[in-house]
Amino acid sequence: MAGSYHFRPMTPADLAQIRRWLALPHVQEWWGDPAEQYALVSGDLDEPAMDQFIVATDASDLGYIQCYDLTAWNSGFGDQPVGTRGIDLFIGAPDMIARGHGSALIRAFADDRLAQGAPRIVTDPDPANARAVRAYAKAGFQKAGRVDTPDGPALLMVRDA
Repeated sequence: MAGSYHFRPMTPADLAQIRRWLALPHVQEWWGDPAEQYALVSGDLDEPAMDQFIVATDASDLGYIQCYDLTAWNSGFGDQPVGTRGIDLFIGAPDMIARGHGSALIRAFADDRLAQGAPRIVTDPDPANARAVRAYAKAGFQKAGRVDTPDGPALLMVRDA
């Protein structure tokens, strides 16, 4: 497993890779319809409350992470401290799955956002996505209960500064 991750701001030049990743079975399983998700991800490139990144190691790009201002969306996550950021991500590169990258890159990204002043980072994996729930827990997130989202039931997980 690589020890160092880079979070490069996503640009329109990355959209072809995003489209390919979204079409892969391991991403579709939890992100859903590739065309719908591509429209959402590409549509957020100009959204000021959404920061999007390509996750890379020194060797290659391996995934996508989005980080948003929770107050800009009606998330259904209840009252959260001002400045709380929500995150969603996937590892796109199939050869990088189940190698410890998930928890390591989540921890690195959350550490950075908390160091920049975010009071809390939240995420909402599908409760049935045991791999994601484990990765977030290994990255220091705590289970905060089930929530209802537009995509269905989710497990709210939080990490405080």
